[in-house]
Amino acid sequence: MLDFYQAKKEILNKKVLDEVDLAFDESALRVLAARYLLRDEKGMIIESPKQMFERIAILVACSDILHDERLYDINHRQIPKGPQYEPGRGMWSDIPAIGGYTLNRYHIEALERLFIELDTGYMKVRFFDVIDMIQRGEFDSYEARIKQYYDLMVSKDFLPNTPTLMNAGAPLGQLSACFVLDIKDDMAAIMDTAKDVAMIFKSGGGVGINYSTLRPEGDNVKSTSGVASGPISFMKVIDAVTGVVKQGGKRRGANMGIMNYNHPDIAKFINCKTTAGELENFNISVGTDTGFWEAVSEDRIYTLTNPRNGHVPGGLNATYILNLIAECAWKSAEPGLIFFDNINRLNPLITQKGPLNATNPCGEQSLYPYESCNLGSINLSNFVKDGQFEYERFDQVVKLCTRFLDNVIDVNKYPLERINTETKKTRRIGLGIMGLADALFKLDIPYNSEAGYTIMNRLAERLSWHSMQESSRLAKERGSYPLYDAQEFANHFPVAGAEGDEYWRYLKGLIAQYGIRNAWTTTIAPTGTLSMIAGCSSGVEPAFGLAFEKHVTVGKFIYLNEIFMEKLRTIDYLPEFMASIESKIVSNYGSCKGVDGIDYNTQKVFVTAMDIHWADHIYAEAVWQKWISNAIAKTINMPGAATVADVKRAYLIAHELGLKGITVYRDGSRAAQVLHVAGDKAHTTAQPSAAVKKALGALTVNEYVDEEIAQVFDSAPTPVMAIAGGSVIPYQVFEMTCSCGAQLARTDGCMSCKSCGWSACSSS
Repeated sequence: MLDFYQAKKEILNKKVLDEVDLAFDESALRVLAARYLLRDEKGMIIESPKQMFERIAILVACSDILHDERLYDINHRQIPKGPQYEPGRGMWSDIPAIGGYTLNRYHIEALERLFIELDTGYMKVRFFDVIDMIQRGEFDSYEARIKQYYDLMVSKDFLPNTPTLMNAGAPLGQLSACFVLDIKDDMAAIMDTAKDVAMIFKSGGGVGINYSTLRPEGDNVKSTSGVASGPISFMKVIDAVTGVVKQGGKRRGANMGIMNYNHPDIAKFINCKTTAGELENFNISVGTDTGFWEAVSEDRIYTLTNPRNGHVPGGLNATYILNLIAECAWKSAEPGLIFFDNINRLNPLITQKGPLNATNPCGEQSLYPYESCNLGSINLSNFVKDGQFEYERFDQVVKLCTRFLDNVIDVNKYPLERINTETKKTRRIGLGIMGLADALFKLDIPYNSEAGYTIMNRLAERLSWHSMQESSRLAKERGSYPLYDAQEFANHFPVAGAEGDEYWRYLKGLIAQYGIRNAWTTTIAPTGTLSMIAGCSSGVEPAFGLAFEKHVTVGKFIYLNEIFMEKLRTIDYLPEFMASIESKIVSNYGSCKGVDGIDYNTQKVFVTAMDIHWADHIYAEAVWQKWISNAIAKTINMPGAATVADVKRAYLIAHELGLKGITVYRDGSRAAQVLHVAGDKAHTTAQPSAAVKKALGALTVNEYVDEEIAQVFDSAPTPVMAIAGGSVIPYQVFEMTCSCGAQLARTDGCMSCKSCGWSACSSS
């Protein structure tokens, strides 16, 4: 008898599948097996997906248990006792369990670590008393909470970031995706930073560093009477470290290298990745502030500053630098831009800790030095039932996920003690979303439409409102983040859209009364790997394509978007048309737009990244950014025919719309032509939507910026695809290949593998 599940059994090395194995498709199980399921010393899989989700859920609930009022006193009235053991303690007669969930040694270690931290006046009992109470079943009521966390993940409603999936309840125990380090202008300090980078990569995280503190190339080195090699040379040191240290023993790490616009080496930095093979383990971005954009708008020279001594060695024309950034991004998709003025305008710690000046590898998470952040994403596609979005269920899931991520801070095993300390001063979390494109497909709403942007706005606001409300509730139960200052938080409230509305006034009053547990609560991360596990589209991106090629060990096959195919089946197309749909979509750049036989409404709703004008990509990100307290990882896709001027205009629009950063990817830049089809097809074009024209038309900045923005609408439509010489490239991928042999593509502003799920951004 034919075994329809044989492939799943082979992937998981199992003879019998359970309900969780059956709930995930083969692609998801391949990713879990390759990256997340625990293995023995011989490399054999020793846990199932069900066991993986259980070990995560148990660990996360450990924080809930230790904050139980029978153990924890929020008023800090207890005398510290320490986690002392009686003679012979450490081995218990029974393995501790919470109801039907058994704790392993790593769960108990996490309980002890957190207990030690809380036993500075908060704990009413000794640590071995906690274990005894667990063994007596006094905390079995928390079985329901563990089940809630477990169901969140197994249902694919929510998934935490990659390090949590890898390491929760496991030996490494490091759960955060994002880290930022500083680097001092001293050789010993630089090497110390390189060592810290290695430890973070070993634990499974990605690192961002602003290299603007290092003296420029050719500058004086007093100790040797020599000259400095400059920041870029030390970036190469970090790049080399990255190449030899795998994250969690499973993959290479990722870096964000940042240089501020006023560093003397800025022009060299902008060009540092235009040569193939240079700094391959880095994303790079230029840091800007209000001073730069004012100089751009006035087309004038700004001053450069040597970080070693504050000396001003000269200046550069701001428009020249912006054009140089745009030209390099046009050629190679880098550098990106970071808008530190927009970031710090809404920074509730600006007075106490100063401005933020670095981000994680994909730019969505700004952090202070040695601060980290754990991320997680809610699958919006799961909340569409019978053509309606389940808003109330979404609200409840947001609250539970907020508690989940706050608990992760407590039970995390940080790679460095300083990271543990700095992270818990702010308790920053990053709750985000994925599956937006699929949700809109199910709702029959075009991504780039007034209705689409209205849905995005509503979802983004609810995400932040309910996460902050739950964070305030957690503050009432457990206390605010240690650096919380009510006045400063109110003055620099981290959500741009939270003005004048009665619901936000209520929430601000709640926070003023009880405080807030997390300084920032929301982030939209790239979700390449998580999306493959959940079986949904990535982050806030539109669909990459309705059809694209996937590489697996047995060969290549074409993946068709199942929601799109289901739509076609409901319309009841003729069998011969359905039989040819794969080739029709593949030969049309993965899009259904303009395909003969597909009805107008379907073409309008099922848009892909390249069907959408780049200005709509920016506007979609701006709609989300209005409500997201951290930032957003998103690619601003441009067609191959886009110009350097288009890239520059994208930068101006993004800054004025309040984005905190921008990554532009022009189709064909740094890409190889991997598929060709014959045909004789006219140009297809993407034009800005009516919603974007309305928004940008109302934007009044200054004469220079206004004129540049006007050019977006005055110029001819930009070709998305053009057949030349009888052939067209349906989609393109990076020249680099993954360790599994498949080629890499840029999605969510991040290089990732559509085959095995590898992503250069550790948060995915």
